Order: sequence, then structure tokens, then C-alpha cells
Amino acid sequence: MNTFKNTLNPPKILVLGFALIIVIGTCLLTLPLATEDGKGLSFSDALFTATSATCVTGLIVVDTGDTFSFFGEVVILFLIQIGGLGFMTFATLLFLLLGKKISLKERLLLKESFNNISIAGLVKLVKRILFFTVIIEIIGGLILAIRFSFDMPLGKAIYFGFFHAISNFNNAGFDLMGGFNGMTAYVDDPIVVVTICILITLGGLGFIVMNELFEYRVTKRLSVHTKIVLFTTILLTFSATILIFLFEYGNHKTLGPLSQWGKVLGSLYQAVTPRTAGSNTLAIGDLTHSTLFLMILFMFIGAGSGSTAGGIKITTFAVLVATMWSQIRGKEDVVLFKRRIVHETIYKALTVTMCGMMIVVFVTILLSILEQRHSFMMYLFEATSAFGTVGLSMGLTPELSPTSRLLIILTMFAGRLGPLTIAFAITKRRKAEAFRHPKGNIMIG
Repeated sequence: MNTFKNTLNPPKILVLGFALIIVIGTCLLTLPLATEDGKGLSFSDALFTATSATCVTGLIVVDTGDTFSFFGEVVILFLIQIGGLGFMTFATLLFLLLGKKISLKERLLLKESFNNISIAGLVKLVKRILFFTVIIEIIGGLILAIRFSFDMPLGKAIYFGFFHAISNFNNAGFDLMGGFNGMTAYVDDPIVVVTICILITLGGLGFIVMNELFEYRVTKRLSVHTKIVLFTTILLTFSATILIFLFEYGNHKTLGPLSQWGKVLGSLYQAVTPRTAGSNTLAIGDLTHSTLFLMILFMFIGAGSGSTAGGIKITTFAVLVATMWSQIRGKEDVVLFKRRIVHETIYKALTVTMCGMMIVVFVTILLSILEQRHSFMMYLFEATSAFGTVGLSMGLTPELSPTSRLLIILTMFAGRLGPLTIAFAITKRRKAEAFRHPKGNIMIG
């Protein structure tokens, strides 16, 4: 047992911790009181739902609002909250409430969980994260509850408001509207669309960024990481909104029947959700192929590092684009916001991207072999959505075979923890090479 404990490095503990949460959630969702019919979910459906909630993905094999009882929905909500913030955040909160000192090992776990650079100030950051989360979810929940109160009884509106606020801030995309319809009933509702878009964006920025923005009034400075996240988020959101507006403008199944204002709101919502959340106000299966491919790209990119989102992260994307631009211009250094990006960061960005691409390609090929009933676009969309922990689907998820479901479960798990974290968890500690090989010249391009 001591030997086993000694081999548990932070990445391994994170992987095992998330796996344990999924197992507990699966057991709870199989209970009879978890579903409306009193029969409980099958193990396969429960495992898929628990994984999707814990990995804050949102892919579903049964409709959340139609299938689960209040108990089942609360279980899903807790899995979303724990999965979004990370179980180490909750463990740290428990230690603080019990008056226990946070050890160095626990600080290293927090560092790995938040993908932070150093362990300095992590306990203070955890307190801030919990503060941000409570305030944002309360404000978002109240706004949505007030809006929903015009369409349903007050008690139900309050419950729906806070459920959707928590789900979207944690970028999970679960909804209670029923019928696998998502938020399509509110496609042109400015209050619902703007509120949820803000919740998704805040959750996707990352807690490091939110903390720096909170302290800006005192420090008057932002790190290069925060600048990259903010700039890239605005750029991607703005460009995606315009492109979706143009691609879907004449589509009578999506934006076509809406007013000009409705078209803008529909485009904005679907521009924000592919990078993180997976909620939808437009029927995904009715979108044009150009929009679907654009969404695949944005799902693969994801949102900010250390956030509730998946994907390769927008900082990785920004570093790769900056590296490409530097090479085209014949520059030796890669520079972003007047700061030189070190080679180690570039190598890590390349590794994360290649790992992500290999996972998506591998899963897409396997799905096309296992299913053989749908178009290639559906398999690619599903695989990318699972890896990016997005949760958008063209309707394929409920029709998947048990083997394909297991494949998507593993993909969601890998996407939430990150390819590098899992790779470090299952390999030995890296050691410096005892010698270096002579240089070799290779022709590129």
C-alpha cells in the first residue's frame, strides 16, 4: 500500500479522483428514486450520464428533463459543480472548514488541477474561486428565474433558473426543457440568450483570468496569459457570430424564419456554445455543413486554460498561430503582447494539439466502423464534441451502440482532464537525458 501511495503523483490523483466521482454518480443514478418512472437508469445510461456531467460535457443518451426525478437532477447538478470546479477545490474547502492546514502535496494537486504555473497563492485563489462561483451563479440564477417565471410557476422557475445558471457557468450544457429540444424555445429571447452567453463566457475564461480581472483595480496590470485569453475570446466570439449569421441567414430550418434581431441572437448563442458549453437554441441537425464544420473547429479549440471548458484551449491555439506567423515572417522569436514565448510552451502547445487531433481522428474512425449508419460529419462532430467536452450533438448520441457509448465516455474523460495530464498519469516521471544526440537536418515543406 505504501508503495502504491508513493507512485501517486498529482496527475494520477486527479485521474483517479475524477474516476471515483463518476463511479459514485453512476451508482446514485441507477437508484429507483433517480428517475421519474421509479426504475432507475441502466448501468450503461447511468455511466454515460455521470461521465457527461462530471466532465461537464452535456452529451446525453436520455433527456434530462423528461427522465430524471428531482433527486436525479440534483445528483447531476452536484456532479456538474464538482466536475466544473474540480474535486480538489471542494476538498480544499472542506480542509479549510475543518481548520486543517493545506500540505505541499495538496498544493501541488491544486496547481495541476488549475493548470497553474506555480503553487504560490493557490489557497487564496481557491477562496476567490468559490466566491466568484457563488456570486455569478446566484446572479445568473435570479435573472433566469425572473424570466422563466413568466412561463411557469414561480417555484419551478426558480429551480429552472438556478439549474441552468449552474449548468452553463460550469459549461455543462444540461437543460431541463425536455424533448431533446435544448433552449430552442428561447432562440430570440434577449434575456435568456445574453444571460447564458455571459455565464458560459465567464466560466470559459478560467479562474486565473477572473482573479486577475478582480485584482486589476489594485494591481493595474494583466499577465500575458490573461491578455491572450481575453483578446482571443472576443475575436473568436465576434468572428463566429458573423460567420454563423452569414452561413445560416437563408436557412429556413434555423435562422430563416427569425427577425433580424432574432438572427443576431441565434448566431451569438451558437457562436459562444461550441467552444465550451453545448447548449443550443438552433437545431444542430438542421445547420448547414459550413456551420457544422466551423463549430467542429471551435469545439476543438475550446476556451481558457484552468477553466470549466475542454478542448486544446485558446491559449494553445493563440501560441500556434503566433508561431506560424513568426515563421512566415522569418522571425526567430514568437512574441505575443510584447512578450517572448519560450520554446517549452510552444512544444507543449504542439503536443496538446497533436494529441487532441489524434484522439479525435481515432474516435471518428472507430465510430464510422462501429456504427456505419450515418454520415461522416456526424461521427466527426460527435467525436470533437466529446473531446472538447462541449455536448452538442447532431442527434447521434442516443442511437449509439454500447461499444460506441463506452468510446465516447473515454473521450469525454480524456477531454476533461487533458491529454497531457492523462499521459503524465500513466507514465513514469520524466528524467533529463544523460546524453544528447548529434543534430540532424530534415527538409520541411
